[in-house]
Amino acid sequence: MSAVIIDGNKIAQDVRNEVAQGVAELQAKHGIVPGLAAFLIGDDPASAIYVRNKHRACQEVGIFSETFKLPADITQDELIGRIRDVNEDDRFHGVLVQLPLPPHMDERTVILSMDPDKDADGLHPLSLGRLVEGKPMFVPGTPAGIQELLKRTDYQTDGKHVVICGRSNIVGKPAAILLMQKAEWANATVTVCHTGTKDLARFTRSADILIVAIGKANAITADMVGENTVVIDVGMNRVPDDTNKRGYRLVGDVDFEEVSKKVAAITPVPGGVGPMTVAMLMLNTLRAAQLKALAAASRV
Repeated sequence: MSAVIIDGNKIAQDVRNEVAQGVAELQAKHGIVPGLAAFLIGDDPASAIYVRNKHRACQEVGIFSETFKLPADITQDELIGRIRDVNEDDRFHGVLVQLPLPPHMDERTVILSMDPDKDADGLHPLSLGRLVEGKPMFVPGTPAGIQELLKRTDYQTDGKHVVICGRSNIVGKPAAILLMQKAEWANATVTVCHTGTKDLARFTRSADILIVAIGKANAITADMVGENTVVIDVGMNRVPDDTNKRGYRLVGDVDFEEVSKKVAAITPVPGGVGPMTVAMLMLNTLRAAQLKALAAASRV
């Protein structure tokens, strides 16, 4: 048996094409060009790559974007002041702060400083609260991307057992909340596993859909999955590879080579969830601009 490889690159391209169409329609009807502001603090190479990919995606779909590159030693108050300036800037409909932040900053305080109506990453407590309520405005990009992958490949979630490995505020928790909603492409029975879970394999083997966001290379092995499982690998880890000119290669949290021989379907790394996260950020930015246009029209 060989798994179906879920092509996140292709599906993300489909989403970006739809966003580009929505951007063109919004500009034609309301004269609004969606704008996204990104804050990059410090010189972390991975963060710089992520922000650069987001900027390129904005260019592709017609979203105006600007990256504010700030030194690692900027104070938290200075950063918050810059974010508040962007909150008031009508050129920007979406705002994101690239994580992780330098150690001297409190992540929650910084996120709280963002205008929740511009929360393109869906990480503001108000956005997460709306998600819990079942009335989301902006869903974090990775969980939204996972749901979209399942939807566009027709892997049903209704009544299925979804097992999520990881309980971060960025992936695990919002993914669990999203997929347990009484809604289309949700309505799943969700189990969340984490570092305190005993006998992890007992849960992962029972999954119809297994979402892995652990942050550890090849943590899920073939003996830990069932034959009919759909595996969504969120991990992105560097491992040494002398055959690669960069000296490393990227792998997920799942042992792709062995697990792909056993399960029904699996996302590759790279080329799976990653492109979808960026695509859903574009969709959130467009949605923020559309909501602003609707609000302006209602005041006329």
